[in-house]
Amino acid sequence: MTTGTTSDNPTKVLLLENIHSRAVEHFESLGYDVTTHPAAMTEDELVAALPGVNLLGIRSNTHLTEKVFDVAKDLVAVGAFCIGTNQIDLPAAARRGIPAFNAPYSNTRSVVELVIGEIISLARRIPEKNQNMHAGVWDKSAKGSHEVRGRTLGIVGYGNIGSQLSVLAEALGFTVIFHDIAAKLALGNARQVPLDQLLEQADTVTLHVDGRPGNAGIFGAEEFAKMKPRAMFINASRGMVVDHLALRDNILSGHIAGAAVDVFPVEPKKPDEEFISELRGLPNVILTPHVGGSTQEAQEDIGRFVSRKLSSYVEDGATSLSVNIPTIDVPARDGVHRLVHVHQNIPGVIAEINRILAEHGQNIESQSLTTRGELGYVVTDVNGAVSPEAIAQLEAMPQTIRLRVLP
Repeated sequence: MTTGTTSDNPTKVLLLENIHSRAVEHFESLGYDVTTHPAAMTEDELVAALPGVNLLGIRSNTHLTEKVFDVAKDLVAVGAFCIGTNQIDLPAAARRGIPAFNAPYSNTRSVVELVIGEIISLARRIPEKNQNMHAGVWDKSAKGSHEVRGRTLGIVGYGNIGSQLSVLAEALGFTVIFHDIAAKLALGNARQVPLDQLLEQADTVTLHVDGRPGNAGIFGAEEFAKMKPRAMFINASRGMVVDHLALRDNILSGHIAGAAVDVFPVEPKKPDEEFISELRGLPNVILTPHVGGSTQEAQEDIGRFVSRKLSSYVEDGATSLSVNIPTIDVPARDGVHRLVHVHQNIPGVIAEINRILAEHGQNIESQSLTTRGELGYVVTDVNGAVSPEAIAQLEAMPQTIRLRVLP
């Protein structure tokens, strides 16, 4: 059982991987104690750094494991300052009552613009033209160069990024088809089709799937073989979804005319670490270092959005858009004391909480409960300071995972 209440010490924040200064500014404006670190941390480095830390901010290269959460006794919440959260052991965090927040929408436009630029660059064979020019070769031939207007774009994964890409691509003159495991409302003139049909018809296939374990290796030799000859391929989603050896074989054989890849199964954790990939040196291939969402605009929006989610949880107990804890969006209220309680989702918890509060003379002003799977989360506002005896009894409840008492 993990418990925790407020203290007189300032909230301590650790931000890794060059998170935007907007996050630092926001936390410091609240009087939080902020420490920044430019790179990702290993498991052992996190184990050493996290005691005493209340809020942790990471991006995609820092992995939060069961071992990390085991030692992070003071950790109140985690923020992934990016879209993906597969680098976080979310169940391990939830078991300790630690909510995780991310930025599911903030860099959508940045990723879409990168993909649009890559589609046009590959269609015009810009990587090869650029390389030749730097080598002093003036190759003005139009061989292999095409307009994108009138061609078919196949989008695998029609979420926030895929659907926005669909709209912009159609404005450029593409016919858009898409595949998703769920039925999706098509935007514009886009059509949802089976994956095999998409692979057979698309002049460019672009992946925009999430990082769930079931997506590992979903695009390999069989899928490349089904693609239209001389089609192009783009992956700006997750590195582990594509078999890069199969992609290399299909580029070298000429079956795939070009590719752009922004994400890789193994990525350097530090700038001075060499990038290793089977795709290096291939013709008409664009390789970028996981920069789909790395624009100043996107990083500023992410810094602002996630930092506010974290501080809202610290100050008010709001868990809106948490990816692993039941969500409640509760506004701040004056003149009350607030208890936030993560617990096992079994019958009788609320009755027991209310019984304890009533025995200690606490009048409940408002109460909100929500559940998700095995977890329950309740926010209770009472009319006066909660006695240490009441807090001790609430913490001692066998269903309690984490209790915080807010001023």
